[in-house]
Amino acid sequence: MQSTENRKLTMARAISEALAQAMENDPRVMVWGEDVGVYGGIFGATQGLYETFGSDRVMDTPISESAFIGAAIGASAEGLRPVVELMFIDFFGVAMDQIYNHLAKNHYMSGGQVRHPVVLMTAIGAGYSDAAQHSQSLYSIFSHVPGLKVAVPSNAYDAKGMMLAAIQDDNPVLYCFHKGLMGLGWMPSDATAEVHVPAEPYTVPLGQARVAAEGQDVSIITIGAMVGKALKARGRLSRDGVSAEVIDLRTLVPLDRATVVDSVMKTHRAVIVDEDYRSYGMSAEIAALLAEEALDYLESPVRRVAVPDVPIPYSRILESTVIPSELAIVEAVRGVMES
Repeated sequence: MQSTENRKLTMARAISEALAQAMENDPRVMVWGEDVGVYGGIFGATQGLYETFGSDRVMDTPISESAFIGAAIGASAEGLRPVVELMFIDFFGVAMDQIYNHLAKNHYMSGGQVRHPVVLMTAIGAGYSDAAQHSQSLYSIFSHVPGLKVAVPSNAYDAKGMMLAAIQDDNPVLYCFHKGLMGLGWMPSDATAEVHVPAEPYTVPLGQARVAAEGQDVSIITIGAMVGKALKARGRLSRDGVSAEVIDLRTLVPLDRATVVDSVMKTHRAVIVDEDYRSYGMSAEIAALLAEEALDYLESPVRRVAVPDVPIPYSRILESTVIPSELAIVEAVRGVMES
């Protein structure tokens, strides 16, 4: 029997445990989406919920994202707290009006009279040859729209705590899990995501970044699956005598600007790593933040490691070329150290 002091869970199991505990604690919490019931979610995020809570609270929906996301908006306005799974973040376009113009804005446009405590849970990321329409990490698009919180956990501990925090939040939260961190046997997974997870409920505050590893020479600022790659790159760099600090942002909205700026003020160098597209995204926002608030502390230009502005290729070789790698992070850090 696994010790409670070393209770390691996959991210998929941590998310489903968080959902189960939230549903046990609050009858207003529902889970809706495609294949979230009997199948347990195609990435395992809702495993076991249907058997425990039944079809009244865990509902397999038709393939109509605009319908079930719209229904969640209406249900939340009437007091329920739905968790709705958008199977792939790439599919948001068919529900853009519901997400952008209603879920994100109704609280403001109602003068604070209407709240939408909805968690929009969705899968992001590449690494298993699912091509251009199933492999993107489009969280920056949602971060651009006022009214949504955006959470991107990098490990199982954060996945559980951030899910519970998102469900308790009265604001709509986009909760993005990376497929490669879920611990599924049928696809490549990063073992760094499987960590100790307490059995009891707990929350990880949204808007509080984590210093994943302390360092003195350079700050690597990243989120989601790139945290594991940054930590591995840090290990390689340490053999060269470079001490890298790794910042896990955890959420893009709210963005913990203070932790980012404080880290760069200490190290005087920054590399930003992002699995989203390079242009107009997270990496640009963090670079702008550092230009505005830490420019006098920088000893070299900020470098970005991100996806080039091309669709994610189906070819495994081409896909691995465009997705930020451990080696690309190492080379970027070496670049800032030499400039």
